[in-house]
Amino acid sequence: MSKPFRTLDDIGDVRGKRVLVREDLNVPVADGRVTDDTRLRATVPTVAELADKGAIVLVLAHFGRPKGQPSVENSLAPIAEAYADVLGRPVKFIDWEGADAAAAELVAGDIAVLENTRFFSGEEKNDEKVIERFAQFGDLYVNDAFSAAHRAHASTEGLVRRLPAFAGRAMEAELDALEKALGNPEHPVAAVVGGAKVSTKLDVLKHLVAKVDHLIIGGGMANTFLAARGVNVGKSLCEHDLTGTAEEILEAADRAGCTVHLPYDVVVAKEFRANPPTRTINVHQVAADEMILDVGPAAVEALADVLKTCRTLVWNGPLGAFETPPFDAATVALARTAAALTQDGSLVSVAGGGDTVAALNHAGVADSFTFVSTAGGAFLEWMEGKELPGVKALTQ
Repeated sequence: MSKPFRTLDDIGDVRGKRVLVREDLNVPVADGRVTDDTRLRATVPTVAELADKGAIVLVLAHFGRPKGQPSVENSLAPIAEAYADVLGRPVKFIDWEGADAAAAELVAGDIAVLENTRFFSGEEKNDEKVIERFAQFGDLYVNDAFSAAHRAHASTEGLVRRLPAFAGRAMEAELDALEKALGNPEHPVAAVVGGAKVSTKLDVLKHLVAKVDHLIIGGGMANTFLAARGVNVGKSLCEHDLTGTAEEILEAADRAGCTVHLPYDVVVAKEFRANPPTRTINVHQVAADEMILDVGPAAVEALADVLKTCRTLVWNGPLGAFETPPFDAATVALARTAAALTQDGSLVSVAGGGDTVAALNHAGVADSFTFVSTAGGAFLEWMEGKELPGVKALTQ
């Protein structure tokens, strides 16, 4: 089946050609050392494939927020060192000063990381001069950084207009998964949306009620919906000023034929800390001095039964305060059900967002989902139904 964007399968002979590859190397660093190389590992298929085919690979990436000025703490130099270990082959690092001469010395099969794109103030403004500066290093352009695709920057959107452009393997896998999850999914579709506040996920919820058959709401945001339904949520985290908006979302779901699932039994405590005294109660029994911190086991069992009837699942956000035991129980239990259904071949499961990845890793099931996106903001904007400039540019 042909795709709406060009991939490495369409790139042709790259031997001796200079290929600019936009990757996400924005990884956590402490004391000059990379502490989590997940994002580096995600880039390997694209970069290795191009180098093996004889391309001169020049990697473009940003790191931190240097505000358009060179700074030692935002240099990609230490990351290029760690990158060589991950790739298992030499990686050259090219500073912007003297970059033209250094790039000219590269030969077929070489891999180099160019210094931080955000050292140019025009990068985030998608400035034509910066696009031109980057473009002179490449004959072809590959965007492999879905996590930066929601930004219309020189290195993510501008270069597509200057050079023949293609999606890298990580970008391709991400777009394929998202198409299966919400673009053209197999129904019934369920979405799990959790997190602390409704205010951060309003656009997501409004978009999803028209797209999915089951909307499972967890986390602190479920309390706002419960309050909208007249439930006394005690001293739980709750945006009481948004109960009207929550009611509107529930009404929109009714009109769209989407069933919204709110917890009917909950785990409560009088203080938020690890392993305090807790009660598991009906949602209508929350005392004034108690807070809801997780979904109860009966509700989780019912949600597991819902997932068993579905063919597609999109997941963003935990069901409870999963970082603090025992309030991880609901998230872990439902994630394990979703993983088992995925492994049985009955469910396509796509998850994304920082907390979500952490929660699925905590449950030990991240590798058992169909696809887990490490993109935070881009994944959320996609769930909101927004067009991502870096993706749109590839499909035009």
